[in-house]
Amino acid sequence: MEMNFNQHISGQFNADLEAIRNHMMGMGGLVERQVANAIEAICSGDTRLADEVIRREDEVDKLEVAIDHECTQILVRRQPAASDLRMVLAVSRVVRDLERIGDEASKVAFHALEVGDSANTQLCQQAMRYMGAEVVKMISGALDAFTRHDVEGAVEVVRTDKRVDQQYASALRELITYMMEDPRSIGQAINILWILRAIERIGDHARNISEQVIYLVKGTDVRHSSLTEIEEQAKD
Repeated sequence: MEMNFNQHISGQFNADLEAIRNHMMGMGGLVERQVANAIEAICSGDTRLADEVIRREDEVDKLEVAIDHECTQILVRRQPAASDLRMVLAVSRVVRDLERIGDEASKVAFHALEVGDSANTQLCQQAMRYMGAEVVKMISGALDAFTRHDVEGAVEVVRTDKRVDQQYASALRELITYMMEDPRSIGQAINILWILRAIERIGDHARNISEQVIYLVKGTDVRHSSLTEIEEQAKD
C-alpha cells in the first residue's frame, strides 16, 4: 500500500513538472509571435498589427503570474532536490525573461504607432529586419534547446546574441551620423533608436533563457559569463 502511495506521489510530481514546462513553452510561443508581429509592424507600417501586440501584452503578464505561482506551489509542497529543483528554478527564471521580452515587443509596437508611415522608417530598416529576424530565431532556438536539454543549441543562441550586439552597434553609428547631418530628423531618429534598443534587449533575454538550459543540464550557473567561458562550460 505504501509503495502504491509513493508511486502516486511520484507520478503526480512528474505531472506537475511536465505541466509547468508545457505552460512555459505555451507562453514562449505567444511571446515569439508577439516579437515577430512587432517587427513586422514596424517594418511594414502595419498599425493594426502593432495595436494587436499591445493589446495582447496583458496575456503575457497573466501567464507569468500563473506559472510563477505554479512553481512556488511545487517548491512548497514537493520540496524538490537536485535536477528537479533546477527544473523548477529554471522555468521560473525563463518565464521572467519571457515576460520581459513581451514588454520589449510591446515597446516596439508602440513606437511603430509613433513612427507610422513616416519616410524615416526607412532609416536603419535593414538593421531592424536583420536584428528582428535574428532575435525571433533566438527565442525559438532557446526554447527548443530547453525542451531538448540541448546545451550546444543553447550556446549557439549565445553566439547569435553577440552578432546581434554587433549589428546594434553598427546601426547606432548610422543613426548618430544621420542625426548630425539632418538635425530635423532627431525626433523620428530617437524613435528608431528606442526600437533598436528594444530589439537588442530581446536578444539579451533570449540569451538568458539559453543560459538556463546550461544550468538545467550541467548544474552550472553561467549568468554574467563571457561567450568563451560559456563555451568552455558547455564542453565539461
